[in-house]
This record gives sequence, C-alpha cells and structure tokens, in this order.
Amino acid sequence: MLADDPLGATRESPDDLTPYLAAHTRLAADPNQHLVVAERAGKVVGTLQLTLIPGLSRRAATRSLIEGVRVHADERGSGLGTLLIEWAVETSRAEGCQLVQLTSDATREDAHRFYERLGFAASHVGFKLQL
Repeated sequence: MLADDPLGATRESPDDLTPYLAAHTRLAADPNQHLVVAERAGKVVGTLQLTLIPGLSRRAATRSLIEGVRVHADERGSGLGTLLIEWAVETSRAEGCQLVQLTSDATREDAHRFYERLGFAASHVGFKLQL
C-alpha cells in the first residue's frame, strides 16, 4: 500500500523488504511508537503509524504525529480511514497528548478534504529537507 499511488511509487521499493523489516524492529522496540494494521478477511487493508512526542513547547505538552496513513484501494470510501484516524486521536487522548498533528503532501487534495472533515485544520506550512 505504501507504493500504491503515484507518490509512493516514486519513493517506496517493495522489491526489497530489508529496510522495512529493520524499521519494524526499531518501531516495535520503541514504546512511543504505535504501528496499526487493519485486516479484513485475512488481508491487510489499512495502516498508520502513531508517534508520541514529549515536548517543551505548549507548556511541556505531549503531542502525537500520525504518519504513513494508507487504505487499500478496494477499501477507500468504506469508512476505514475514518476509523483509523479516530483510533489515533482517541489513543493520543488516552496517552495524555494535547495535540495531534500530521502532514499530507501538497498534491493530495482528497486527503486534505478527508482530514478537514475529521476536524484537522491546515494551520501551518511544513518544510522538509531531504537527506
């Protein structure tokens, strides 16, 4: 699913799972990481990563970061994406987070409408530096 769209196809490589397996090992060992996988009839149909970030700003608030949200093409429009994000928000709240944040590529207009419908605000301009 990571490579199943025009953006992912340019930056993911499902032909070699070695880096993904190593990343999974690191994620599983970190208590501030939650990797969620949704299954239907034994088939993986969705995923997201939730990271808890302790911080000093906002009166030492803990925030969470939602990353890698993917819903299988056959499941889009089924409500699964909403369930995944609602899980992430509720888990963040239960973990004491005061803020949930995410980024979405500027070209993903459908995703932007989806997040706004769920109450997220496009409040910041994001910057990235490729290393």
